[in-house]
Amino acid sequence: MMSVRGQLNALVAATTTLVLLAFLVPLGLLLRRAAEDRAIAAANAQAQSTAALVALGQVPEAVEPDDGPLVTVFFADGRVAGVPAPRSDSVALAATGRAFIAEYAGGVEVLVPVQRLSGGTAVVRAYAPEWLLHRGVTRTWIVLGLLALALSGLGLLLADRLGRRLVGSVAALAATADRLAAGDLAARFEPGTTPELRRVGLELNRLAGRIQYLLTAAREEAADLAHRLRTPVAALRLNVDTVVDAGDRARLTADVDALARLVDEVIRTARRPIREGAGASADLVLVAAERVAFWSALAEDVGRPVESVLPEAAVLVRASPEDLAATLDALLENVFSHTADGAALRVEVTPGPDGGGVVAVEDAGPGFPADSTRRGVSAGGSTGLGLDIARRTAESSGGALHTGAGRLGGARVELQLGPPA
Repeated sequence: MMSVRGQLNALVAATTTLVLLAFLVPLGLLLRRAAEDRAIAAANAQAQSTAALVALGQVPEAVEPDDGPLVTVFFADGRVAGVPAPRSDSVALAATGRAFIAEYAGGVEVLVPVQRLSGGTAVVRAYAPEWLLHRGVTRTWIVLGLLALALSGLGLLLADRLGRRLVGSVAALAATADRLAAGDLAARFEPGTTPELRRVGLELNRLAGRIQYLLTAAREEAADLAHRLRTPVAALRLNVDTVVDAGDRARLTADVDALARLVDEVIRTARRPIREGAGASADLVLVAAERVAFWSALAEDVGRPVESVLPEAAVLVRASPEDLAATLDALLENVFSHTADGAALRVEVTPGPDGGGVVAVEDAGPGFPADSTRRGVSAGGSTGLGLDIARRTAESSGGALHTGAGRLGGARVELQLGPPA
């Protein structure tokens, strides 16, 4: 698809060409006709002056001029004076007393009869050959062609400068939108001189400021609300401790703990940086290796076998390293929280078939139902936000999250991540 700059140049080139053709072609034809008229007028003047001399009894010499018409005199007795030329039918017709102009061998001949006192009618023929008729026309056309090229080049230069200026403003506007899409809410567009682009840029800046304000306000309100919930949760835990029945106390304690984890997860989510969007990129192998190494220390303390299958080559995906680390931490924390200490853990990274990558976390625990990826749903009484964080990370990269049974007999969470934009 042709760019705006290319379309503008093509439009100016087409318009300039049509205008120049409409002007220069008739001008060239007019100049050609003017050159022919000038040569015929010169031949006619030469024929008239020679006829006057012949009428007085003088005979012209046989000289071929370098830059004028060729003059020949045909006498009635058959003699030919001047430049030798054949006695054509036009000469015979002029001998009857008619003066006229006729085309001959690509040129033009002017025939003038001369009534002599004796010896009959003589005919003066002034011939303008083709080169004389069109003398200077080729040079004039070359000058017109160069003028057309110069005007076309000037028009294209001006159009290109205008297009560069317009495209530059549009490119700057697109770059600002890309930065906003990548999570840089401080990006702003510097309005140019074009009124329409200035208006669009100002509206984009206003939209970016509004989005930044709303996101900041929403995150602050969520964190503030979660902090406020900690006080009643703490009071509820104290009240649960006063329950006499041990079974009821254990059940209520588990519910309060789940609520406390939910509050903590909400606070952590509210404090997390804004996702980087389509412009993010990270090495899935490197991030997975770092997080596995981090959790391996805890796994060794509780006797949990950890296996990691990582390719040697980098696997680039569309997500920031922070988002990937938070996602893997949430999945690994789920394994440690909802499986026995000795249950095995496996992390595998593979390149995606169409780019990107796939990371799978498996365990040897009891597993979970298929609907556990819904927000706030968990089979183990947790908040369910860990899988929701993983799902949002996958979807923001153009991928998806899948759950099912793993090869270790427990749960398997597979995260498909798209390639960098």
